[in-house]
Amino acid sequence: MISVKEKKERSLGVKLFLKGERCNSPKCVTVRRPYRPGIHGQGRHSLTDYGRQLQEKQKIKIYYGLNNNQMMKLFKEPKAKIMSVLERRLDHVIFLLGFVRSGRIARQMVSHGHIMVNNHKVTIPSFSVKIGNVITIRPESSGMKIFEDLGLRLKQYEPPAWLKLDKEKLKGECASEPDFQANIFPFDIDLVGQFYSR
Repeated sequence: MISVKEKKERSLGVKLFLKGERCNSPKCVTVRRPYRPGIHGQGRHSLTDYGRQLQEKQKIKIYYGLNNNQMMKLFKEPKAKIMSVLERRLDHVIFLLGFVRSGRIARQMVSHGHIMVNNHKVTIPSFSVKIGNVITIRPESSGMKIFEDLGLRLKQYEPPAWLKLDKEKLKGECASEPDFQANIFPFDIDLVGQFYSR
């Protein structure tokens, strides 16, 4: 049985890494069934300009776990600020550091109080990480099953250049501003801007 999360990826036609390590394996539903869900999924589909804008908006909403109100508020800002706000969200930063395997799991870890910033527990996934902030796993949570093979996983992992990762101490730091040119995003933010400027 295919989960709702995987159906969202199939309907949008892009990997959003909602299922963690499964998205990097041959079991990924977008690899096994690279067409839209439903009985007409394998037919031809043409999108209008509005349809493409709406699709890109859905990608951002699902990828970062935002709701409609958050999206509307965010897209009143200039493009550079939008990208900065999205990339510096605490849940997204711990995903980029490799502490967890998906943004969805990252949001859960933060909201359940398993992550610390500068030695203080933070439970708000949208918390904005600033330059110099040190992100660690709460000592009481480090024995959880989800973190048991973290040291091994991080040996093969390199975070984006704007984040520092101490693989021995299992801590990360925001070292500079995010480099948006170096990242390949699974969405077109300009189309989303057009959607909200209508």
